[in-house]
Amino acid sequence: MIKHFLGFFLLSVVLFSCGDEATVEDGNEDETTEQEASLEDNFTISGTIDHAARENLYLEAMTQRGVVNIAKTELDEYGKFKLTGNIPGLGIYQLRLGDEGDELIVLTLLPEDNIKLQASKDDFMETPKLSGGTWTEVMTAYTPIFAKFHDEQDELQKLKGSISDEELMKRFIKIKQPVDIFSQETMSEDPSNPYNIILSSALTPQMGFDNWDPKNLDILRKVSTAFEKEYPGAKMAQAMSQQTAQVEMMYNQHLNNDASPGKMAPEISLPRPNGSILSLSSLRGNYVLLDFWASWCGPCRRENPNVIKLYNKYKDDGFTVFSVSLDENKEAWLGAIAADGLVWPNHVSDLSRWDSPVVQAYQIQGIPHTVLIDPQGKILNVGLRGAELEQKLKDIFKK
Repeated sequence: MIKHFLGFFLLSVVLFSCGDEATVEDGNEDETTEQEASLEDNFTISGTIDHAARENLYLEAMTQRGVVNIAKTELDEYGKFKLTGNIPGLGIYQLRLGDEGDELIVLTLLPEDNIKLQASKDDFMETPKLSGGTWTEVMTAYTPIFAKFHDEQDELQKLKGSISDEELMKRFIKIKQPVDIFSQETMSEDPSNPYNIILSSALTPQMGFDNWDPKNLDILRKVSTAFEKEYPGAKMAQAMSQQTAQVEMMYNQHLNNDASPGKMAPEISLPRPNGSILSLSSLRGNYVLLDFWASWCGPCRRENPNVIKLYNKYKDDGFTVFSVSLDENKEAWLGAIAADGLVWPNHVSDLSRWDSPVVQAYQIQGIPHTVLIDPQGKILNVGLRGAELEQKLKDIFKK
């Protein structure tokens, strides 16, 4: 249930899209085009990185071609450097220290920025101090907050399996709170700040809407409007607008969601492996575990032995499983059914992956996803797996 939360990853497809417009070095750094040679430098990042003498420092962008280099420099014997290059407009980039290291600072950057950086190789990602840009003060304040959250999240991940998913979620919400508060306050007070394109992901419903603050949508709208005015035509402004529109659409769907506990389970009528149509409602009179999975989903496959165990234990007491695959390849789907020994007869799929209408009907944001349904077709629980599912069935069947 708990995902690794890295604030800037949510918009990874669009946040680095500036690299598709930018003149970048892709592959052989010794080859430059006439167009590249004619571009003038329009940004500067300079400063000192302690304990990093003679290290290389890169400014990189992510594009559809992968990570590409924008600029590179070598620190002197005292760790001092000056990095210059050309970017097409507002965007998000990463500063990478070392040729093979994963020491990264993710930052916003605009043309004409003249940024000063003071950092240490020992804690390059945790406590960099930046100045000189409209966004640097915000980033300098935010970075240690996010670094602390990230460390605490790593520790929390180690508890997965030893505590319930519900308790795991409670602890996650608690440790993420400082990130949320900082993002909400900063974005509300300074909606046009470029760094908001990073902060905004903290306010999106990555963990669903049950623990999401609806006022986040108002803040995202405010920021989107400010970006459209401050950076007209910029891809980042367009990305903010698209993100806000998507969150609003998802939230409206959530408000009208019929797939929540206490509601009747939306009907599903999909093809079996033999092509005949099987409807969820045909299983009325049984407790049904509606299980959304796929052959390519590792966590789903790892959960299957537990579902098999529970099916065999309670199948004679009025319990069955209705498996809906989000596969697109029929052979892979049937192969996984056979390989994992999924012996119940209720398997369906339209082989449409995430385009299947069941995804929207049940508001599925990730798999495995389960819905426990009572004999009357009413939803009892959503998201039960492992020990929690086992305990729920034990309570129902008293055995």
